[in-house]
Amino acid sequence: MKRAVLTTLASLTLLGAAARAEGPPRPGPPRDVDVPSTTELTLPNGMRATLIPFGTLPKVTVDLSVRTGNIDEAADQVWLSGLTGELMEEGTTTRSAEEIALAAARMGGQLAVDVGFDTTEIEGDALSECGPELVKLIADVAQRPRLPEADVPRIRADLLRALSIAKSDPAQLAREKLGALLYPGHPYGRLFPEPAMLKGYSAAHARAFHEANFAAARAHLYVAGRFDVAGVEAAIRDAFGSWKRGAEPKRTPPVGRSAREIHVIDRPGAPQSVVRLALPVIERRHPDSIALEVTNALLGGAFSSRITSNIREQKGYTYSPVSVLVDHRRTAYWVEAAEITTAVTGPALKEIFAEIDRLQAEPPSQEELSSIKRYMAGAFALQMSSRGSLINALEDVDLQGLPDDHLDTYVERVLAVTPEDVRRVAQKYLDDSRMTIVIAGDRAAIEAQIKPFATIR
Repeated sequence: MKRAVLTTLASLTLLGAAARAEGPPRPGPPRDVDVPSTTELTLPNGMRATLIPFGTLPKVTVDLSVRTGNIDEAADQVWLSGLTGELMEEGTTTRSAEEIALAAARMGGQLAVDVGFDTTEIEGDALSECGPELVKLIADVAQRPRLPEADVPRIRADLLRALSIAKSDPAQLAREKLGALLYPGHPYGRLFPEPAMLKGYSAAHARAFHEANFAAARAHLYVAGRFDVAGVEAAIRDAFGSWKRGAEPKRTPPVGRSAREIHVIDRPGAPQSVVRLALPVIERRHPDSIALEVTNALLGGAFSSRITSNIREQKGYTYSPVSVLVDHRRTAYWVEAAEITTAVTGPALKEIFAEIDRLQAEPPSQEELSSIKRYMAGAFALQMSSRGSLINALEDVDLQGLPDDHLDTYVERVLAVTPEDVRRVAQKYLDDSRMTIVIAGDRAAIEAQIKPFATIR
């Protein structure tokens, strides 16, 4: 018996060694992702609603997405939408802030207002049986906020502190400068207000902003989870049916601008250079958009991407570089972001541009591309696995005006991208001769390093 056990262990050891030599088992082909069916409603006042029965947990997420935010701020109103959103959490004409919080807590969840560039979200979670009640609470916050003057000084002080902290962060300074260069004179290019601007805001400004921009024609309610569909639909019609229609937003998408030049935000003595390289690219509705997503993931958007492997793993110039496609409504830009050791700022730029040029000149191998596509398919499957992420994906389809089958066919279209597609897209849209470079760092220490790459502004 003892000899048999030893023989078995020896055999297993040999099998283990053989398996290690061969490497881990190859992953199987990505599976299709089943996007849940939805029920669509449009009220007589123009408000839309999407109901998504989903999951097994007895929870429901309700998200009212209103097409307003920083996009509706004038040049002298930066962060006014944020102040308005903060004030909306301070109570309605029928409930105090405490009563709102207690009502959400009794439903087993919470409620928050989140303001972005293109949309303002009023969202909350609750136990399934509380879905209709949560719909009514969100309707109250959206339609009847008190926007009290008494709370403005406190919120304004909070915003001023947040502004001060942001302006001390070199990454935020680089982001601010990049936005102003890519979208000059447009709300997408205005990241921070001047302190004096913030100090001048009052509740009257917030009320005027709310009156002008919150209305049914701009609103889309999403409900995802386990809930009584008939009960939630009745609550939607009852709570939102009398909301003023208002006007739909009419906006001309900005034309992004870029040029091969370097803008330095001088930070004497900085141990790192915060580097951003960017240029405008195609919007999400373009036929090449999926191929560009794949190209970005392969180039710099995944941990195994080429730029990351080069300047992080091989060279040790930076810890966490990443490239991202940043979407606004009807416009987008590509950006490579990295915090690079000051002494190797120039060499890191050289490697980044070399990786872009290499991808433009030679398509990736089928094996490398397949690995990236499997990664993207898996990430998409995770995105479709939670209520909040599913709502975000549906909101994105609506905001960008994407086809109704965008989510259903996403994985299929990712898997259809070829090596030659990647080379073509990199060559056509990631033109490094037009990339704007922003660096927040020690100018004296990096100027000689970066001078060969572009004119320094």
